[in-house]
Amino acid sequence: MDLVVTPDLTRWEWKDADEYAHVRRLGIVSDTEHRAVEAARGEVLAMLAELSGVFAQAQRWSSWRWEPAWPTPCLPPGATAAEKVTPEAG
Repeated sequence: MDLVVTPDLTRWEWKDADEYAHVRRLGIVSDTEHRAVEAARGEVLAMLAELSGVFAQAQRWSSWRWEPAWPTPCLPPGATAAEKVTPEAG
């Protein structure tokens, strides 16, 4: 699950919560894995509240803007799915 936080850190929401609930119902995510997810969710929300961890410099990053003069990034040769070669079994 992804946590989406507004740049000013005043609002947040979990993204794809319904999909996560669905895979839980299907048994794809075990109870053990779910407990780990819940613990991680608690940790990240604590960091957000304390402005620690990845949120420690959030105020500085909220003013970051792309510089229009920068060149458009591009993938290196062989990076697209069509160019990838799958290893042969053996």
